[in-house]
This record gives sequence, C-alpha cells and structure tokens, in this order.
Amino acid sequence: MKILASVMENVIKRNPNEPEFHQAVKEVLESIEPVAEKKPEWVAAGIFDRIVEPERQIFFRVPWVDDNGKVHVNRGFRIQFNSAIGPYKGGLRLHPSVNASILKFLGFEQIFKNSLTGLPIGGGKGGSDFDPKGKSDGEVMRFCQSFMTELQRHIGENTDVPAGDIGTGAREIGFMYGQYKRLRNDFTGVLTGKGLTWGGSLARTEATGYGLCYFMDEALKAKGKSFKGTTVVVSGSGNVAIYATEKVHQLGGKVVALSDSNGYIYDPDGIKLDTVKKLKEVERKRISEYVKFHPNAKYTEGCAGIWSIKCDIALPSATQNEIDENSAKTLVANGCYAVGEGANMPSTPEAVDVFLKNKIIYGPAKAANAGGVATSALEMCQNSMRYSWTFEEVDAKLKNIMINIYKAASAAAKEYGDEDNLVMGANIAGFLKVADAMYAHGIAY
Repeated sequence: MKILASVMENVIKRNPNEPEFHQAVKEVLESIEPVAEKKPEWVAAGIFDRIVEPERQIFFRVPWVDDNGKVHVNRGFRIQFNSAIGPYKGGLRLHPSVNASILKFLGFEQIFKNSLTGLPIGGGKGGSDFDPKGKSDGEVMRFCQSFMTELQRHIGENTDVPAGDIGTGAREIGFMYGQYKRLRNDFTGVLTGKGLTWGGSLARTEATGYGLCYFMDEALKAKGKSFKGTTVVVSGSGNVAIYATEKVHQLGGKVVALSDSNGYIYDPDGIKLDTVKKLKEVERKRISEYVKFHPNAKYTEGCAGIWSIKCDIALPSATQNEIDENSAKTLVANGCYAVGEGANMPSTPEAVDVFLKNKIIYGPAKAANAGGVATSALEMCQNSMRYSWTFEEVDAKLKNIMINIYKAASAAAKEYGDEDNLVMGANIAGFLKVADAMYAHGIAY
C-alpha cells in the first residue's frame, strides 16, 4: 500500500489491541489501493478514511437473572458501520468471544458483503458476550428481553435491521422480537430470521449454505468444473454447514466431514444429514454423538485436523481464522482445488496467500456467504409488502443474487488486472457502490 498506508496506520493507532479488525481492514485496503490510484477525488474527500470508521458504536450492559435468582451482567454491542446505501444490516452474535474488535471486523466486512448483493442495505453487526449454551429457555428469554430493552432505542425498519448469527437462532430472535413489539407497540420488519407465522421468509434457514454452493458452483463452472462427483469437507455443524452439505448433495457431491468446537467427524460413506439435523437442530447435542448411529464414521477430538482429510473442495463454515497457513498447504498438497468460505474470515491472510499462489478457486467470505443477508433483505421486502413468496421464489432470487455476485467480483478482478483474484474483485466491487454513494452524499457520510 502506498496511498492508503496512512489510513491503515490510523486504524491501528485509533483501535489498539483489535487484531481481527486490523486484519479485515488491511485485507480490504490492499485490494482497493488500485481504486485510490484511479479516484484521487475520493482520496481528497476522505472516503477511504471515513469508510474504516464506524458511524456509531453502541455499548451497553445487559443484566439478567438466572433460574436460581442470581444476577448476571453481560455486555451488549451494536456497531452501526455504514448506512450510505441503506439501513444498517447485520447479525447479532451471542458468544463468549464477542468483543469490540470482532464485531467491528464483522461490521466492516458486512458493508461490502451487503453491497455485493445489489440490495439497498448498509453494514452493521452486534451481539453480546452471553453464551446461550447450557442455559434454559427461561434464562435465554430473560437475557434476550434485557438485551432488547436497550437495543430497541437504536434500531428500526428504516434505521437498523439486525438478524441472527452464531448463538442467535429462531428461539433468540423470537424472544427479542416479542420484547421489541411489547416496548414499541409496533409490528414491523425490524428483525430478520423471524418465524414463518410472524413475518419470516421461507428459505432463510437454508440461505447461507445454499448461497455458498450457488456461488461456488458458478466459480467452478467458469473453470470447467462442478460439484458432481466431488469429495467435500465442510467445517462446522450449524446452520451454514448443514445446508451447505444439503446443497452439495443435491448438486452431486459428497460431504465426508463436519465439525463443532470440540472435534470433527469423518464418514467415508458420506455424511447422513438426517442424523446431523436431529443432533444439532432438535437435540442440541455435540457432533461426536454421530458415531453412535454410524459405526463406519470416526470422531476425532480437536478441530484443526479436519483439513487433513483428502478432498476436492473445502467449505470452511465454522469461525474466523480456522484455516492457517499449514492447513492451507495441507489442503493443496492433498489435491483440493476449490475453497469457499461459509464462515466470516475463516482463512488467515497467510492461508489466503497459499490459495491464491496455487491458483485455487477461492471464494472469499464477503462474496461466497452473502446468501444469508441477501435473503434477510428479501424478508425485509416481503415485510414491507405484507406478503410472502414461496420457497421456490425466494430460492430462485437467492440463486440469481449469488450468480450476480460472482460475476461482479470476477469482472472487477479482471478490470483491475488480476483476473482470478476474487478477493480483490469482491472487495473492489463492493467498495465502488458504497464509495460512490458516500461521495454523492458529501462529507456528512
């Protein structure tokens, strides 16, 4: 970086001890340096300086009472990063690891991901360091009600529309929405991921996993390949991983491994999704239980080893930085020729370098996993119309959006001189739309 080096220096200086945020910003700034060279007027208007600074950061305490009457206090966050092209849009993550750095990285990524969908939504992210695992429904409800009691002051259907994320599923969204409606006396589309009987969208559950496969299928086709007959490794066993696995199977591939935070399963006969759905969606159990039903499968403690399994395609769908340089080299050595990111920033910068240097078909998160937020925006559209599309209608719109995201990223990469670099292409394509709006709005944005 030459022109944007000072921007990166200021980010580090103003946001000390926030490595995830630094990593996300550095990756984007390196990609959009050619844009800065072509657009000196944007440099003069401070577009690059402004886009790395959140418009608003909201931190608050969340007191709640457990089933034994003990009071707990968690931290709540909402990072409203950029509203140049629409209301803030991004998930609410409930996990002990949640802090300002992680949410700023996620909110920053969300700006470009949302822009790539072609829909009018800005970037934001939020959540809490509360852990719903092991909590009763009553405890989760009391936490969600306390959390929303504060958050409701800062959101609205035309201001900020949060969604689910890690730890925030249909149960949590339901409790939050009920409290929002109770306090505001307002039945609006202010949260997405809602239940189907109260404003939710068909295909939302499947959207991120399906969208990941639609994007990668288009990227594979561009190189004369497809999912048909391939062996695929998917990390994670949550929403994204389950429905990516489902779509891979529909497209003719075979998923042989899934994981959770404790370890991973390998089933050479192919993952049996009925078992996984029962364990994870109904019983909320660990992935290790899978081997009780399928004796040919093997469970291994620890997550990193999943990338040593020989595969054609890898779909990391668990968490950030799960693939390091060594794991990336192992994948390449074992013949993996495509990697699509279902999680947010699951590959370290060193791992990404390995993929790009070895000409791996690499789908970066902000492009490849945009299906979830795209369908959330489609839910917003349906809420505004007081109407519901069929599953097939939503799925068709999702597929079209993901194909267009691939085409936009590919075209931008080619235009800026690195044809197969979808990281650069996605960053530039997402940035151009937002930057153009910021420039048109003047210094206020």
